[in-house]
Amino acid sequence: MSREEQIDMSSVSGLDIAYLSPAEAGDLGLVASVAALINEVYEVAEEGLWVEGTTRTNTQEVESFVRSAEIVTARLDGDIVGCVRIQRLDERTCEFGMLAAAPKRRGMGIGRELVRFAEQDGRQKGFEVMQLELLVPREWSQPSKVFLNEWYTRIGYRVSATGAIEDYYPELAPLLATTCDFVIYHKNLKDQPA
Repeated sequence: MSREEQIDMSSVSGLDIAYLSPAEAGDLGLVASVAALINEVYEVAEEGLWVEGTTRTNTQEVESFVRSAEIVTARLDGDIVGCVRIQRLDERTCEFGMLAAAPKRRGMGIGRELVRFAEQDGRQKGFEVMQLELLVPREWSQPSKVFLNEWYTRIGYRVSATGAIEDYYPELAPLLATTCDFVIYHKNLKDQPA
């Protein structure tokens, strides 16, 4: 979807939400700023889950997602204030991940608008289910994970599977600082309003 084909549904005044074009993968400053935003948000959101020094992503990974037309940004006055990755999993299911809203802009509804964009985009492309994944510590409560579980549940997501990260991403397991469950949520897009 090009910037011209963006879904205009933002209730945050002046917020521009659109896919980055594959051509923008060559803009190393842009790619680095998206990767930095994701890492900044996840450093807090996943505090205590990973071995010290582990980051959520890197510029090479973000560049590949931009090249595949999977990265959406939210801009306010030209500045990137949020992002999300949207990908196709199968014929029925799409997934959003790497959801991040700039900490200095928290409480404005940027995350909510990015999720709404992802869901609307999925509906428009004919997907029936939106999936998201949440990594949660098994033996203690991480405040960001508690908040996200409550928020996702409130907006219609339901747990569809729970397992160990080793079952889904075995290469990440050695980087964990604590035992975690990997929780997959689904939301039916078919019966939701457009």
